[in-house]
Amino acid sequence: MKALAARRHHRLTPVVLMLLALLVTGGLYAVLSPTSASADTAATNDIEAGEKLFQANCATCHGVNAEGRDEVPSLIGVGAASVNFQVGTGRMPMQMNSPQAPAKPTQFDAEQTNQLAAYVASLGPGPSTPTAEQVDPALGDASNGSAIFRTNCAMCHNAVGAGGALSEGKYAPALSGTTPTHIYEAMLTGPQSMPVFNDATITPEEKRDVIAYLVEQREGSAGGADLGNLGPVSEGLWVWIVGIGALIGCAVWIGAKSS
Repeated sequence: MKALAARRHHRLTPVVLMLLALLVTGGLYAVLSPTSASADTAATNDIEAGEKLFQANCATCHGVNAEGRDEVPSLIGVGAASVNFQVGTGRMPMQMNSPQAPAKPTQFDAEQTNQLAAYVASLGPGPSTPTAEQVDPALGDASNGSAIFRTNCAMCHNAVGAGGALSEGKYAPALSGTTPTHIYEAMLTGPQSMPVFNDATITPEEKRDVIAYLVEQREGSAGGADLGNLGPVSEGLWVWIVGIGALIGCAVWIGAKSS
C-alpha cells in the first residue's frame, strides 16, 4: 500500500494520467464518431457525380466551369437552393429560348438533383436547401403569412397565389401545385423576374408563415362555391354580372308586364 501511495505522489503521475486520458478520449472518438468520415465521403461522391451530370447536361450553356457564357448566367455562388428549385421543378435544363423557363416534368430524379446541387454548391458559397422544419406549414402562422404575402407577392401572384401575367411575355406562375420546399427556395433565390427575399428581408420564420398561408388556400372553401378561389375580385364580378343582371332583367320584365 505504501508503494502504491508513493507512485500516486510521484511528480510524473499527472503527466501519465493526462496521456492516458488523451489516449482514452481519442479512442472513444474514433469508435463512436465514424459518421463524419462517412458524411465527408458521401459529400465528395455527390460532388463528383454532380460534376459528371453537369458536364453532360449543363455545360453546353453554362460553361465547362459553370462560369456562364453570353446571356446564360454564371452558377458560381448561386448555391444548392437555386439548383434544387430550377432542376427540381423541371425549369432546367431549358428546352428552348423563351421569356422565362416554364415548369415542366423533371429530367433528373431526386438523387441526381441533389448531386447537381452539391456540385454547384462546391463552386462557391450560396443559399442552401431548407430543412424540413423550415418548410413545415403546420409550424407556420397563416394569418401572418397572409399579411406578408399581400405586401410582397400578391401584386404578381394574385392574393391567393393563382398567378398572373407580367410584361414582355413573362408571368408569375400559380403556386397551388408548388411544394413548400420550392416556395421557400423561390423566395430565397429569386428565380426569373422574382426579386430575392433574403433572410434579412423576410426571415425564415416569416417564409414558413407564407408557406402556411399558401397551403391553406388549397383547402376547400367553407362558404360554398369558391369561384376559382381567386379572391374578392372574381366574387364581386360574379355579383355584378349575375346578381345585378338578374335584377335588371326582373325590372325589364315587370315594366313590360305593366305596359
